[in-house]
Amino acid sequence: MAGTIVLGPRLGKYTKEGGIKPILGHNLPLAALGVFILWLGWFGFNPGSTAAANKDIAMIFVNTNLAAAAGAVLTSRIKFGKPEIGMSLNGAPAGLVAITSPCATVSPLSAVIIGTIAGIVVVLAVLFFDKIGVDDPVGVISVRGVNGARGTLAAGIFNIGGRSAKIIGVQVLGIVSCFIWTFVTVFILFKVIDKAIGLRVSPEEEGQGLDFTEHGGNAYPDFESFVVCSAIIINGKSST
Repeated sequence: MAGTIVLGPRLGKYTKEGGIKPILGHNLPLAALGVFILWLGWFGFNPGSTAAANKDIAMIFVNTNLAAAAGAVLTSRIKFGKPEIGMSLNGAPAGLVAITSPCATVSPLSAVIIGTIAGIVVVLAVLFFDKIGVDDPVGVISVRGVNGARGTLAAGIFNIGGRSAKIIGVQVLGIVSCFIWTFVTVFILFKVIDKAIGLRVSPEEEGQGLDFTEHGGNAYPDFESFVVCSAIIINGKSST
C-alpha cells in the first residue's frame, strides 16, 4: 500500500473528473492458472509450517481448502449479481490469506465462515481503494493486507479452544503493530528511492509498455499492431 501510494495510479486509471476507468487484465486463463497454482502451493505453506508430520496437518489441509473454496464461490455475486471472473479469482487467495493465521486453531465450519467473509470483504476493499485513489492493479492490498489482518483477528474470535478479550486483544495489538511498523518504514524507503533514483518510468515509456522500453521486445505484437491501427482510424487517417 505504501509503495502504491508513492508510485501513484497508472495512466488512464482516473478521468479528469475523478471517475474510475477499469483497466482489465490481459489474460484471464493465465490468471486462473496462477490462482490454482497458488492454491495448491498453499497446502505446502499452511500444513508445512507445522514442521511436523502428525494428525494436525489433516485439519489444516481441510480448513485451508474450505476457506479458499468459500472465498471464490460467493465473491462479487452479491455486489454485481454474477460471479465476475477477476473478483472470483481474487476470492480464493483472499480465503487462503484469511485462513493462514487460524488454520490450526479453528473448526472446518469456522473456516467456511472465514473464507466466505474474505470473499465479500475483498470485493468491498477493492472498490474502496479504487474510490480513494489508491490504484492497486491486482488487488494485493485487499487480498493480502485487509484479509491478512482480518484473518489474524479471526484466529482469536474463532479459536476452537475458547476465546477471550485477552486473546483477541493480543491479535489486535499484533495487527496494529505490524501495520504501523511496515507502512511507515516502507513508505519512507520508497520516498527515498523515488527522490534518489526514481520509481516510475516516463509517461512515454509507460504508454509504449515496459516489455519494449526495458526488454526490447513485445509480448503481444499483434495487440500492439491493433492498437496502432485503431489510433490511426480514430484520428481520421487511413489505416493503411
